[in-house]
Amino acid sequence: MSHQRTVYVVDNDLETRRSLTINLASIGAEAWPFGGGGEFLEILGHLMPGCILLDMDADDSLEILAALVRRETGWPILAMSAAPRVDIAVAAMKLGALDFLEKPVEATKLAAALLPAWNALEASLERGEARRIAQDRLARLTARELDISLALFGGRSNKAVAHELGISVRTVEMHRAHVMAKLGVKSIAEAAVMATHAGLAIAQRRPVAPVLAPLGMSRGTSPFEGRRLARTAY
Repeated sequence: MSHQRTVYVVDNDLETRRSLTINLASIGAEAWPFGGGGEFLEILGHLMPGCILLDMDADDSLEILAALVRRETGWPILAMSAAPRVDIAVAAMKLGALDFLEKPVEATKLAAALLPAWNALEASLERGEARRIAQDRLARLTARELDISLALFGGRSNKAVAHELGISVRTVEMHRAHVMAKLGVKSIAEAAVMATHAGLAIAQRRPVAPVLAPLGMSRGTSPFEGRRLARTAY
């Protein structure tokens, strides 16, 4: 894929950007140079996925790195410095940098560092796609179907769920069948895995009392409307 060969070079030194652009071209990568972290952050949301080469010699380098990590793009970041300091290197790695390189970076060392970065990017994009698909499928469920699903994901039996929600076992079985059909799965265990991929936290829940849907919410309302989902780490 083309995104595998896109590298964003973030460095305030023009000669460094030119050198890295030439070296990246020599190993088959496309360089997108930026003169500073602030400039890069401003346009980040409009860029295609890629790896990031981030200069750590600027005064705000750690702040820029932290801001990139908070964006949760999943794009690998390779930190680099012309005068590496142990404390900066350690801080960068703790924040999430995949590697720390010393400038100038030769083409062979650049290629070696980017190989695991591109692999990490591909894995991240695959997880993101799986998450998107799972979220799209879960959005098909009604609020009632999601409530029943969460109870079933927690290991409760149809009878226990029926008792908690004040409905019949037959109704639970009907909703269970609908959930599996909408999610395109063959078991509740498979559905629970999909929910986890979607970012829905699966945990043992306290018994819930039967409640009526709030005024203004139809029985077909998407469970993702007005509901904050807990995010899970990957």
